[in-house]
Amino acid sequence: MTFWQKHCARKKLTKLRTEIRLCRHNDDDLLGAEAKRELDALLGDMKAVPAAECGRRYDEFASRFRKAAPPYRHQAIRGLLDLLLVVGAVAFGIRALFLQPFRIPTSSMQPTLYGIHYIDGGRSKNPLLGKLPGPLDWLLFSTRRAEATIKTPGELDVNSFRAAGSMLADSTSFTIGGTKYKLPGDERKVIEYADLEAGRSYRPGEKLADGYLSMGDHLFVERWSIYLTPLRRGDVMVFTTEGLEADGRKLADLSGFFYIKRLVGLPGDTLKIVGNVLMIKPAGEEKFRPVYEIEPAFEKLYSGKGGYQGHLGGMGSLIASPQQEYVVPKDHYFMMGDNSQFSLDSRFFGAVPRRNLVGRAWVAFWPFSRRWGLVDRAGALDVPTGRAEKGTFPVMYRQ
Repeated sequence: MTFWQKHCARKKLTKLRTEIRLCRHNDDDLLGAEAKRELDALLGDMKAVPAAECGRRYDEFASRFRKAAPPYRHQAIRGLLDLLLVVGAVAFGIRALFLQPFRIPTSSMQPTLYGIHYIDGGRSKNPLLGKLPGPLDWLLFSTRRAEATIKTPGELDVNSFRAAGSMLADSTSFTIGGTKYKLPGDERKVIEYADLEAGRSYRPGEKLADGYLSMGDHLFVERWSIYLTPLRRGDVMVFTTEGLEADGRKLADLSGFFYIKRLVGLPGDTLKIVGNVLMIKPAGEEKFRPVYEIEPAFEKLYSGKGGYQGHLGGMGSLIASPQQEYVVPKDHYFMMGDNSQFSLDSRFFGAVPRRNLVGRAWVAFWPFSRRWGLVDRAGALDVPTGRAEKGTFPVMYRQ
């Protein structure tokens, strides 16, 4: 093989690797755990392949990629519609130089901001949801109807789960008692909100779901104020994961390049968690104080209502026990998710360098919900948070 042929083969393989990385990041909420592991392994194998073998192994890598993450039906159309939505919002008087659109990828900031989530139709706090035609429900509230009632008795066939994509979004089909059902969302999300369990006997008339699946909050991040005004505890920040690791793995490869969390610790702060309360000793002070006494923005996080649960200890490698203290280094910031029981944050990967900061979360522009408008303006629902179930708090289904 000539030098030029080797160069072209390497370039072709690099392009495929970029495509896989984009798929791994953009479809993080859609891919299953097994698919994510396969894509991570594939990226590692491709990085280590010698230049002389690039051409010979390209087909092998491409086949593994398509097997792990099959293209969705009408994927090009879906991508175009998503692009048009973002471009249209940016064009509405907003300069891309100062603002960056961002989609919430996970549930770590609930109930302040939401990723893909289920809404209980009978308990929703949106008075218009379900009273409009389906296309308007999607256009205004980014929701899809999720409804299924058991028709025949029997147990869940755990081997029956199948992806059943449509032009705009994904669905999952499964079988109970010989009858096939289909609900919006990936397999993990459907199992969560439909409360599917292997070995459980389902009876006719039992409701699996009677609500809506929302595709998550879209917001604008303003990028200039972090250079003009001091950062404050309580700011909701977007940052990159470059250089950050959890359990020896790079966050950029593990769960995405952009994260959104709440800033809880400034440089020089000493932090610890005691009784699920974040205690802070600011630089130059002698005593620890609860974070909500230092910054009022945290009061609703400790209300015990609407899904807020305070800051849970016993998780991660930092401030995991009441005796463990952490001093935030110079030019670094400690970040935590509001849904601290289900948040991969600085407790796991450490403080975030200032150079990683993108900006403050500013406005949630879509969908139209109780969170629409300035980020973090909505208070907690006047409903007890309760206990977590199936990877979330049931009270979250109301929002």
